[in-house]
Amino acid sequence: MKRSDSPRSMIVAGVMSGTSADGVDVALCRIHPGSDCLSPRIRLLGMKSFAYPKPVRAEVLALMAGEPRTAAELGRLNWRLGTIYAGCVAAASDQVGAKPVLVGCHGQTIHHETLPTRFLGAAVRSTWQIGEAATIAERLHCPVVSDFRPADLAAGGQGAPLVPMLDWCLFRSSRVSRVLQNIGGIANLSVIPAGASVDRLIAFDTGPGNMVIDQTMQTLFGRRFDRNGAVARQGRVLEKVVTRILRQPYFSAPPPKSCGREEFGAGFTRSFLSLCRKSRGSDADCVATATALTATSILDAYQRFAAPHLQAEAPGVRVEFYVAGGGAHNGTLMDMLRTGLAPLRVKLRSSDELGVPAQAKEAVAFALLAWLTCHGLPGNVPSATGASRPVVLGKITSPDGIVSR
Repeated sequence: MKRSDSPRSMIVAGVMSGTSADGVDVALCRIHPGSDCLSPRIRLLGMKSFAYPKPVRAEVLALMAGEPRTAAELGRLNWRLGTIYAGCVAAASDQVGAKPVLVGCHGQTIHHETLPTRFLGAAVRSTWQIGEAATIAERLHCPVVSDFRPADLAAGGQGAPLVPMLDWCLFRSSRVSRVLQNIGGIANLSVIPAGASVDRLIAFDTGPGNMVIDQTMQTLFGRRFDRNGAVARQGRVLEKVVTRILRQPYFSAPPPKSCGREEFGAGFTRSFLSLCRKSRGSDADCVATATALTATSILDAYQRFAAPHLQAEAPGVRVEFYVAGGGAHNGTLMDMLRTGLAPLRVKLRSSDELGVPAQAKEAVAFALLAWLTCHGLPGNVPSATGASRPVVLGKITSPDGIVSR
């Protein structure tokens, strides 16, 4: 693969499998160079979602929960996921009728630790995404950009969130300030003041998104998720439980910050359910409280960090609040957010209104990041991740084994 000296138009497939580990989203995009490197034009040609096979999802969740695995088992899962991603891109390409010349594959995060931990005599920060890129490149006969987090982590950043570059490229405005909230397994937001330069954007993980809701549903009802928030709507919110959890240090820590299953995975959900039971909550109450935890932590993050930043950078300017991700389909969660934002005179909207379907946004982001990497352009936003400098993200795997400039 030759990285061109001047940006060019191409069809790129973005592949996303998030912390919910429920499956794979593939977005086929045509990306054109714009007037500068931060103004590419992105057209979504089509998006398809695929569920993980049940045994694969179970293995991914077990691994993320810290269950021991041999090196052989880890290697096999890495390659199995690679074949799954390749098949998903091939199927999406056939269904949409668009053949990609480049793939951006985030991979499956199985470990993400941004605080230094003593290991073998040294303080180590680490992140690990799996899904063998070589199998994708060979199957599709095109280059693959994967493993996006490490370059930012090596530059002192959190390696997350990575969606802010897409938010900046597509959604910045000179007239209104915008908050772009994504609710996947983990919830994250980007805060873009009106007319601000890219270095004035902030973004961070607000806490659990669908993760605790999904785990609560699986534990209590044997279901993968709460469709449209129907179970939560039948329960009552245990306010004391939500208040107690929000006292945990993560929520008050200033950005940049990121989190994952290490903070809000299976162990957290067990403790959460224990608190709910001590408050005599029913099964539906537990789901309602998990949903309220997500909504309240998002609202708290907006009031604590986003609103002051917007007021400082663009005082008195109207704020638009957009939601994307799987959580946007949870009607009860959206109602909670809508009710909480109303007194702040902020209207809740869907990212669909900006031309990017809620479910497709993260996959589109990795298509963009791959395009930037292909052209030697930075993909991280240091003001969001905390990195010391802008860096080119990811590793390029080419089917012919040649990578040159």
